[in-house]
Amino acid sequence: MFAAFANIFKIPELKRRVIFSFLLLAVYRIGCAIPTPGINGAALHHFFESQQGTIFGMFSMFSGGALSNGSIFALGIMPYISASIILQLLTVVWPYLERLAKEGEVGRRKITQYTRYGTVLLSLFQGFMIAYGLERGMLGQGVVVNPGIYFRFMTMITLTSGTAFIMWLGEQISEFGIGNGISLIIFGGIVARMPIAIFRVGMEIREGSRQLLFSLPIILLMVGVVGAIIYVERAQRRIPIQHAKRVVGRRIYGGTSTHLPLKINTSGVIPPIFASSIMMFPSTIAQFFSHPILQAIGEQLAPGRFLYEVIYIALIIFFCYFYTAVTFNPVDVAENLKKAGAYIPGIRPGKRTADYIDRILTRITFSGAIYVSVICVLPTILIQKFNVPFYFGGTALLIVVGVALDTISQVESHMLTRHYEGFLGKSKFKGRR
Repeated sequence: MFAAFANIFKIPELKRRVIFSFLLLAVYRIGCAIPTPGINGAALHHFFESQQGTIFGMFSMFSGGALSNGSIFALGIMPYISASIILQLLTVVWPYLERLAKEGEVGRRKITQYTRYGTVLLSLFQGFMIAYGLERGMLGQGVVVNPGIYFRFMTMITLTSGTAFIMWLGEQISEFGIGNGISLIIFGGIVARMPIAIFRVGMEIREGSRQLLFSLPIILLMVGVVGAIIYVERAQRRIPIQHAKRVVGRRIYGGTSTHLPLKINTSGVIPPIFASSIMMFPSTIAQFFSHPILQAIGEQLAPGRFLYEVIYIALIIFFCYFYTAVTFNPVDVAENLKKAGAYIPGIRPGKRTADYIDRILTRITFSGAIYVSVICVLPTILIQKFNVPFYFGGTALLIVVGVALDTISQVESHMLTRHYEGFLGKSKFKGRR
């Protein structure tokens, strides 16, 4: 393993890419500490200490603590993610975007441009809502130093500029660095808070408020869950594909056998993010209104409650199927196979092939939905019952492990193309192209 890391710095191009990525991530972390003008950071941070079970706590997690600090990167990269998801959903129902998605690189650049415009619009709206909420005292007294129209305008411009700068950082990392820039920024925001949580656990063990023997089984369980995530994220259902033989002159082309890989978890972390956002709205609204009915609903739908977990799992399963249906079209896959002269052995090309792929995809999506549900619910139980630090949250854990696997896979590809041994030595890294 250490020799593999040393090999990174023996390849000049890979070395430059890795150092470039780390430098831009450092810039992002520095920006998370720069305060927004006109906000009392200490008062805002005190409010977020009690918001781990609401939508504010989730946004603070994805922004790496920037929202709780009231920094210029308070919105984080969430507006860009929201805009990307909206564009993906519109691609299914809007023929113009559907045509752009099929135009290759030119269409992809156009959709990326629309995503940037959507990010700016969402950032302006969210920046205004944050400024309005701070000014009206919804987030605690004494947060805004000088309320007024100038504060709202300054906050909107500052937070929108911060999000646009983060978006630019992510694009630069993707183009000139290693890994997916947007994913690495989210990854960096989550991982940056882990040392503090680990330090707190160490202090609790030292002070006697947490027993070491009681913490060891939980640590082993964490390691087991991470191993399970790695295994499932790399798992595939491979459908055999046979290419027909073609005679061109005196030569015979084709006749080879390949496979169509279908991931167990096709939708990634989108379903738990959507489900968490929906489930956290009741408890968030209940904090702003003292109506008994709203308070009762917010209490029953608080994380850790039985009703919350049941609805949460149902939403995850629904969004797993929904997002898979949006991003993967068996009819298009069957048509592409037919045009390429390929077929599934024993299955007729065309509609029969599409139905066969759809049937397999439906089954493995259910398995993937159950897997995501278990990963997301189990940490919540540990947090509520055993006071495990927040970084073991299911959504955060899926993001951290998934981004780490994708980045390692890209580093492996660079090393192997230059005949250097990868992280796993001579063993095969699953998912490697």
